[in-house]
Amino acid sequence: MSKLRGFIGKNKLVIILLLVVGYLLVNGNLLSTAPTVSKSTPSISRPTMDRSAPMAGVLQQESLPKNAPAPSDRQDRLTIKETSLSLVVGDVSKVLDDINKKAGDLGGFLAESKLDVGEGATSGTIVVRVPEARRQEAIGEFKKMAVKVVSESVTGYDVTDEYVDLNARLAVLEKTKAKFEAILAGAGNVQDLLDVQRELVNIQSDIDSVRGQQKYLEQSAKLALVTVYLSTDELSLPYTPDQAWRPSVVFKQATRSLIGTARALGGVVIWVAVFTPIWLPAIIIVRLIKRRKP
Repeated sequence: MSKLRGFIGKNKLVIILLLVVGYLLVNGNLLSTAPTVSKSTPSISRPTMDRSAPMAGVLQQESLPKNAPAPSDRQDRLTIKETSLSLVVGDVSKVLDDINKKAGDLGGFLAESKLDVGEGATSGTIVVRVPEARRQEAIGEFKKMAVKVVSESVTGYDVTDEYVDLNARLAVLEKTKAKFEAILAGAGNVQDLLDVQRELVNIQSDIDSVRGQQKYLEQSAKLALVTVYLSTDELSLPYTPDQAWRPSVVFKQATRSLIGTARALGGVVIWVAVFTPIWLPAIIIVRLIKRRKP
């Protein structure tokens, strides 16, 4: 112990220099993880209706309904279904391409695709739309591509009442447009013509927006959304295993942590070796200065 204290007392400057170098190395993001490689295509966003356009005159009398109608008793319900799958696969990139191709063969299309290649497990996500009539067939084909099916969920959204509400709004807008067209036919001066034409443009814009929303609901009901999560490791999927504690999983996690720590330490050694031309001469100079002191 006394020898250690004596060594520290004689080499204070050297120890301080090493601590400074170590601090700089640690703050140089040595322990950062490797970047991921991703490829993605933008998903299709749902259109929204702009109801802020001014409508004066006749529209004040034929106002749009503010509250949605009561639930309808239609037999032909309009339902949007979304399916989610979590699959363990051997080759994520290949399965992404296979799912994309199979969706096209079934009359669907790709909405979004993403591939993440990290230091650990490779994972990916793909979102496709397939005809509702062939949704079960598509899910069955996707499952065949997996080593293991981890989870599956189906969610349905009944949008019948929303669709009926849009029909009611569209009827009011069409009636209002017809009245403005009648006023336009009898307008006697330029200013009245311009005012009525402006209102007609605004009403037509709202009509197009409502029809766009109706089209979106119709297409969403006809084309089911299927989201597939892929990974070579079950723990990387958006799913929590039923077992509270599994020794094999703990061992795998501990092994990965050990490998990560070894890589981090190896990185520190490499950085120290690369910076040898800086810290080694400094240590030598300090030692020479201390030797010259009486």
